[in-house]
Amino acid sequence: MSAKPHLASLVRLGTRNSETRTICRRCVYKNTRLFSTGRIIRQENSDDSSPVESTAARTANALPTTVRELLLTKNDIKDQAAVKGWIQTIRKQKGVCFATVTDGSTAQTVQVVMTPEQGSALTIGAAAKITGSWQESPVKKAQQKELLAADVKLLAESDPGTYPLQKKSHTFEYLRTIPHLRLRSSTSRSILQLRSTALSQISTYFTTNSFAQVQPPILTSSDCEGAGEVFAVTASDRKPFFTDPVYLTVSSQLHLEAMALAMSKVWCMSPTFRAEKSDTARHLNEFYMLEAEIAFVEDGIEEVMNVVEGVVKSIVHGLVNNEVLKKDLLTRRSDDIGLLEPKQLEKRWDGIINMPWRRITYTQAIEALKNAVKRGEEYKARAASAMNPNYKGTHEVTWDQGADFKFPVEWGMNLQSEHEKYLAHIVGNGAPVFVTDYPKQLKPFYMLPNESNSRDEEGRETVACFDLLLPQVGEIVGGSMREHRYEMLEGEMKRRGMSEESIKQLGWYLELRKWGCAPLGGFGIGFDRLLAYLAGVENIRETVAFPRWFDRCLC
Repeated sequence: MSAKPHLASLVRLGTRNSETRTICRRCVYKNTRLFSTGRIIRQENSDDSSPVESTAARTANALPTTVRELLLTKNDIKDQAAVKGWIQTIRKQKGVCFATVTDGSTAQTVQVVMTPEQGSALTIGAAAKITGSWQESPVKKAQQKELLAADVKLLAESDPGTYPLQKKSHTFEYLRTIPHLRLRSSTSRSILQLRSTALSQISTYFTTNSFAQVQPPILTSSDCEGAGEVFAVTASDRKPFFTDPVYLTVSSQLHLEAMALAMSKVWCMSPTFRAEKSDTARHLNEFYMLEAEIAFVEDGIEEVMNVVEGVVKSIVHGLVNNEVLKKDLLTRRSDDIGLLEPKQLEKRWDGIINMPWRRITYTQAIEALKNAVKRGEEYKARAASAMNPNYKGTHEVTWDQGADFKFPVEWGMNLQSEHEKYLAHIVGNGAPVFVTDYPKQLKPFYMLPNESNSRDEEGRETVACFDLLLPQVGEIVGGSMREHRYEMLEGEMKRRGMSEESIKQLGWYLELRKWGCAPLGGFGIGFDRLLAYLAGVENIRETVAFPRWFDRCLC
């Protein structure tokens, strides 16, 4: 051992009552030697490998702790494989018992083989811990490997007579009536895992690109969209709680602009509330928006659209590179009703990742729609002339032949869902499509007008904005450059007929333009709509754990 440490002859140690006591030099030296020896022993035991290598080795040798990890384990595990989860199905035979177990880490299940005695207490929905051997399955059609149980421990009972999720098909409509239990269905588990993966990808993308994640307020004194579809906030006694009227936010944009002018690039994932009395597959009253704002934008909306394309592609890359999640979303089970076919779903993912995203102006979109109507009328005329004159039916027009829209097409109109879906199908050819430069009167007051030399061919006023359209879905992202000049923004608010009280409430937003307001741009992505598209579900309500829509707020 090395030379003795130099210690003071006397060491004064504080006690609880602030008194002091003396310890002899021999005792201190003895204790020091023990401590030093302990360090030497630990060092000698770790000399064979570095701490990093030891950690890696321990990780590599660690036993799987979830169903997902177990399914990814290719090697056999003798006697020590264990899963904790819920019994999804169980078949009890005379000499053997089969059960499938899930724990939510994946929508897939582990097949467990046990004796009738071991499975006697297990029922559908019961929670259990099962330990045994992970080994090759003699029947590989269902699963390559299975868990041969050595020990089964029932953790929580489930009455099979009253459990609502029996081994049969359940419609989405029925499952929405039991939202607290709907989450246990295979589809819900898959979508919740997709949601988690997407959030991770989003965070990674923005962190890599130097965005700061922020948390804007949910209570606000302004109606960002100006549509008046807001939930007013009052105290439980129905009396106003704040001095000014307060609402649940419809968008975090205005507050994000203030944050961007402090931090340059910011993003948030925040709940949003709109008091729309819409009972459609596309609408919720509480939903999540992925929003971002960027200061010092030099290339206009092109720069903002590049960020949108980057973050959406990042989400889909994370999905397709996650083999377990990918299989979860593509596998069709008995309780999967109303989902897109796997080949069509993969085509959606491929369209986002591998196909070019078209960018057209609103004016070009209107021309494409008018041409589609014209071709549709010509097709119907040809079909009518070739048809038996006594035929009383109608002539259906497919999109490849033209279009027969319910809403007439003219410049200055709001694009309807049927128009958006047509553009995504024909112009995008299966890939997303950006539509830019909408008429000024269609968009909110805060959007930056295009310069006079950037107006459409007839000189009509447009704003620097865009919508992103997806096939079969339509609009899913909206964004724009923001008006960053004080006088222009104030003038536009007055021109729109906003009351003095409304302008006063937005005084803080106007003030942002007084001091160092660099050119701003931003966007908002309907996160739940995007997930519905990626998961292949028609109704946005299936993407949310506890959906709230008009007249319905269960749990």
